[in-house]
Amino acid sequence: MRSMTQDRYAWLEDVEGEASLEWVRARNGERAADLVATDGFADLAARIGAILDSDARIPTPVRRGDLVYNFWTDAEHPRGLWRRTSPESWADDDPEWEVLLDLDALGDAEAENWVWHGAKVLRGEDGAYRRALVSLSRGGADADVVREFDLDTHEFVDDGFSLPESKGGAVWENADTLLVFRDFGPGSMTDSGYPRTVRRWHRDTPLEVAETLISGRAEDMYVGAHHDDMPGFERTLLITRPTFWTSQVQLLTDDGPVPIDVPASAEIDLHREWLSVELREDWTLGETVHAAGSLLLIDFTAFLAGDRDFRTAFAPTESVSLSGSTWTRNHLVLTLLDDVKSRVEVLTPGSGAFSPRPVEGVPAVGTIAVAAVDPLSSDDLWWYETDFCSPTSLSLVELDGSGALVDKRPLKSTPAFFDASGLVAEQHFATSADGTQVPWFLVRRADLEPDGSTPTLLYGYGGFEISLTPTYSGPLGAGWLERGGAYAVANIRGGGEYGPRWHTAALKQHRHRAYADAEAVARDLIARGITSPAHLGVQGGSNGGLLVGNLLVRSPELFGAIVCQVPLLDMLRYRHLLAGASWMAEYGDPDLAQEWEFIRTFSPYHLFDPERTYPPILFTTSTRDDRVHPAHARKMAALMLESGADVTYFENIEGGHGGAATNEQRAFMQALAYTFLAERLGLEQTGPRQARPDAETNL
Repeated sequence: MRSMTQDRYAWLEDVEGEASLEWVRARNGERAADLVATDGFADLAARIGAILDSDARIPTPVRRGDLVYNFWTDAEHPRGLWRRTSPESWADDDPEWEVLLDLDALGDAEAENWVWHGAKVLRGEDGAYRRALVSLSRGGADADVVREFDLDTHEFVDDGFSLPESKGGAVWENADTLLVFRDFGPGSMTDSGYPRTVRRWHRDTPLEVAETLISGRAEDMYVGAHHDDMPGFERTLLITRPTFWTSQVQLLTDDGPVPIDVPASAEIDLHREWLSVELREDWTLGETVHAAGSLLLIDFTAFLAGDRDFRTAFAPTESVSLSGSTWTRNHLVLTLLDDVKSRVEVLTPGSGAFSPRPVEGVPAVGTIAVAAVDPLSSDDLWWYETDFCSPTSLSLVELDGSGALVDKRPLKSTPAFFDASGLVAEQHFATSADGTQVPWFLVRRADLEPDGSTPTLLYGYGGFEISLTPTYSGPLGAGWLERGGAYAVANIRGGGEYGPRWHTAALKQHRHRAYADAEAVARDLIARGITSPAHLGVQGGSNGGLLVGNLLVRSPELFGAIVCQVPLLDMLRYRHLLAGASWMAEYGDPDLAQEWEFIRTFSPYHLFDPERTYPPILFTTSTRDDRVHPAHARKMAALMLESGADVTYFENIEGGHGGAATNEQRAFMQALAYTFLAERLGLEQTGPRQARPDAETNL
């Protein structure tokens, strides 16, 4: 374990310092360049790029009024097109699109590497949609600029609303007023680097005189706002997040903000007359205890008047948790996970008890996602189905007034991007160190011989209550499964697969449980004869990068290769690097001696021992990642290289926290990872070396 009294690589925290970038260019030109030069790399990157750019992908629909909006990238438009069409045309094989904004043309005209961050479309008093707030990021960073856009002329509005680059956001309150939560100068941002004020900005007035509606503390994580424009239920909410997992929501009234009195750890939603409350902790009301993971419902007006007679829309069991909820005009649609497999139920609020209606026809080992087509006027749903081996499909589901399914009409499906014949997907359970049963999925050849020889990739995350469910991935299939590799997904604690209890079981001082769970899955793969340590790789990014960093230092004997992407690794410094302070509710505060005592047990940068032998590792990150600092990967790579460890490093100049800004960059990064894993785990023989590209390739 290395000393914590001095950090010789602190200079790599200077993101764009010349010394740092010189180090990055040198590393990019070493082993990463060797991988790029192998036979087959260019073909694999091209194939993955073609999958990501395919015209046969589903153009994700967003219904606004009488039109369907979509943002689209392909080989001809790598930065993307924002476009719209009629619902009838969208359903055709070759829709007639009206292009609203061409980001490639805009970037060329303005000499900026713009990346799309979305748009907030304003519904006018007459129900028409004529204006939008468009958010654009330089190089994929979280920080962005906001500009007012005219949907009729397809141009930005001269002298319209415009906000400079910042983290945060802005929402419409009405056609002439924005609620702005962004950087207003010194003292206006939290220690986490997010907004701490919400201000009301009227058209044709200086931004500097915007009225402050709420002001948080420097130690709060975030302050923001939401405006509900549902006709007859218009309202503004002010939101303060003291930590990642707590919030205080206030309803803005003529007499000032009114707190919505629910537990700080709960999440709320408003739809028409209904207030829903999703609990992360038990909540006792009178003699009733509502369990963590429950979803409660009550009339909002009655709630504000003091009524607390909530009705239970969902209560968790040992195996069933709430994955998500969405409102149509009249129904509440619940997506559930039953041992990490999808179920869907429909509830219709009214008087009396709820009678949930199950929706039949979901895949046995797959994932369902639903979204309301238009909650203002319709009970229709966009219905997505996906699993590991079947292309994702999108259907239109029609519900009647009682919530019963009337029709399920297939609309679009992605093509088969890889040959899945002979593949099977199955679920297993591993026993963790403390006896907990940990589910995991496996995709393998049906004729796999259990002799431990199959190159296998294990993927995990285990944090922030995020669930990993079966999903179709063309790049994974083309880059790994089709070539004979097996793929496993570990549903470890820290995630949300069993609701809040699964997440909180691995918070702070209990973080080790997530890593023990992943080790249990790895050992189960080996015990079943699927693979062996020499053929087992593990991959994770962001919090998953912290996961695989800990597997590196805890159990290097289990793995033959590791891919560590946009990771956290220096847990002593993390809270002082970019947005790190916002995650202290997840990991703890290393500046407090009593909390550093447990944080140090999962800080890979400090647990690395130069005397030990470690498996080969690939680090990837992005210079433009303004969420997780690239110094985590830089410093860990430098430390390991100093000891002579087998380290491959690549840092993309663009990309933000996603690591890439275009499909070409994404294809390159994915091909790099699959080529590294194939070479180190024996998936196939690598070809002879070609001439190495310039060290600045893809920078």
